[in-house]
Amino acid sequence: MTAGSGGDPGRRYDPLAAPGVRAVPEEAPGVSHHEPIGLRRRLDLNLMGTFDWDLSSGHMNLDDGALRVYDLRADEWDGEPLSLSARVPPEEGARLDRVLSLALRDGASSYGAYFRVRYRDGTTHWAHSQGRILHDADGMPYRVIGVVREASNELADSALLRSLQQERQRQTVMVQQTTAALARAMSVADVTRVLTGPGGARRFGADALVLGLVAGGRFEVIAAAGLDGDVPEDMLRSRLDDTLPLSDTVASRRPSFLRTRGEMIARFPRLRPYGEMLPPGSASFLPLVAQDTVVGALGLFGHEPSGQSAEARNLALALAGVVAQSLQRATLFDQEREFATGLQATMLPRRVPEIPGGEVTVRYHPASVGRDIGGDWYDVIALPQGRTGLVVGDVEGHDTHAAAVMGQLRIALRAYASEGHPPETVLVRASRFLAELETDRFATCTYVQADLDAGALHVARAGHLGPLIRDGLGHVDWPEIRGGLPLGVATAFGHDHFPETQLFLEPGSTLLLCSDGLVEQPGQDISVGIDALTAAVRAGPEELGALADQLAELLWSAPGSEDDLALLLLRRVPDPGTRAVPRLRLHVHQADPSGAADVRSALRRTVDQWWAGPVMYDIEVAASELIANALTHTESGALVTMELLPGEPRRIRLEVEDRSSQWPRRRSPGETATSGRGLMLVEALSDSWGAEPRGSGKALWCEFVVPDGEGPTDGEGAANGG
Repeated sequence: MTAGSGGDPGRRYDPLAAPGVRAVPEEAPGVSHHEPIGLRRRLDLNLMGTFDWDLSSGHMNLDDGALRVYDLRADEWDGEPLSLSARVPPEEGARLDRVLSLALRDGASSYGAYFRVRYRDGTTHWAHSQGRILHDADGMPYRVIGVVREASNELADSALLRSLQQERQRQTVMVQQTTAALARAMSVADVTRVLTGPGGARRFGADALVLGLVAGGRFEVIAAAGLDGDVPEDMLRSRLDDTLPLSDTVASRRPSFLRTRGEMIARFPRLRPYGEMLPPGSASFLPLVAQDTVVGALGLFGHEPSGQSAEARNLALALAGVVAQSLQRATLFDQEREFATGLQATMLPRRVPEIPGGEVTVRYHPASVGRDIGGDWYDVIALPQGRTGLVVGDVEGHDTHAAAVMGQLRIALRAYASEGHPPETVLVRASRFLAELETDRFATCTYVQADLDAGALHVARAGHLGPLIRDGLGHVDWPEIRGGLPLGVATAFGHDHFPETQLFLEPGSTLLLCSDGLVEQPGQDISVGIDALTAAVRAGPEELGALADQLAELLWSAPGSEDDLALLLLRRVPDPGTRAVPRLRLHVHQADPSGAADVRSALRRTVDQWWAGPVMYDIEVAASELIANALTHTESGALVTMELLPGEPRRIRLEVEDRSSQWPRRRSPGETATSGRGLMLVEALSDSWGAEPRGSGKALWCEFVVPDGEGPTDGEGAANGG
């Protein structure tokens, strides 16, 4: 027990009494209103005494005031400092010795310290000792003259001050944390996450809270945290009357502060059946007013009964104002976003047409933060002769202007494609259309013209991410697709040329087109996202809808993902009863000087996926010779096919098909001849080779045996390779 605790606040403790202490009036008896008061009496009135300590002899003289501070009688004091151990606990005495010893060692002229004194009744009080250290001519200390005083009230006042300061600091931190958290909340859902998430109620100095909004003349609870159970159904929506505390607060626009749960139930009897789910302590019900409009109400509950101070009430009202402003801003944001996303949704296709020989699925997600919407789009277009056009694109920017430009560009590109133009022509016209819109926005785009009867894909891209292909056995590849500048920019710079690449989609294989929202993350290189997408597609389910959902969940919803997303998946239906064989097919155009290099690059990637590295060089050289032979001696392009044949040992078959009926001739060139060695190289590098007639021409083929122990066989390589 410390001095000044309990009892009448207008009284103080006087250690003059023994045993123990007794309270005396503030005005001491026997003290005249006008006569001078002596020094000794002045010290007594301030619970203070003096001491004189001779350091050489060790003798200490305490006056009567000092004895009263130590709760000692004159017959109990023998002048020895060790006698104070009867009142000063050992740990306190040791601390005093350390303070004095340090002062003596450093040659200080004074010292001071607080310490505890245990009175004869067992109570503990604080005291303070302060002494002047006297030194002789040689600087040696020889005497300490000082005062000792009762300090319990002093420290109690200091503790109260520190407590008030800590409480103000806590309140300041509370306001700062709450304001900072709500400043980042853009939607109503964000605000509720701040209030109901970890530490949400504690930011308001509460153990539980309930939040509700005014909607259509009624009150609706939208969030709760810290309650013992869910809010009852009949309490979620209520009329604006005085039967429930939050609706009453909204109707009256006045806050309510209640000390206990019992007081709350007595005032609102309708809560009686649900009283046990509420904390038993204090409750505050605060109207949320923004721009003179009540947007909702906030209920705060505590486990301990409390009559809240004016300072605490003002703090609660200030925090309620911050919540109200955040909710009003969030409500406006939600309305704007709903309008914007609705506008964008009307500009995307409402349905996806059926595709003969294939299936297609699409996914679109708007931007995940802010009021921004994106210019991403997809389209699936039915073309003449049973073909299908597939489009994924992205207009620069994240606003309603980007969405409006996207809608116009999608319609224009769809019209050009529906006329049956090849991919390059479609993108050239789309680029010119965008340039003529007189907008400062550009767009990226990948357009695929698919003929699933033949499995042929004609691809052109304008500054956009190329397609990904997964075959029926799980091999994943990003074919090299040359492209042009973004739409609009290409026309402005006079480079509206979009080279066309021909690919093949085998039965059971899947084509993926997407916008960069699926692979780009803030602060990361795009290659990280591409690698993640590749791994997700490789390990993803075969069913197209499940694969699309998994990709959106794993990649688009990843932390930090904020961009919008367009995703399109096309799968060619596998042939019934036909075993899936790992196969790569590529077309080299007659006038394409870099086509052979692209084919060699694709062959290397595929052979690596098939775990057939030892024959990679031989296949690459043979392919180069056969492609060069077809492009040199015929007037058509070349169709290159590579298959991993089933059975043991593993064999890879390479075919190069052209439209010429002229049969190849193996020659024996002389030493100075500059040509004629192509077939000799093929014969030397392959295990077997030959030529076969085809309906419109011929095919030269060669096979390579993969050495044993170089990797898994047949389908195992598809499951584990790449």
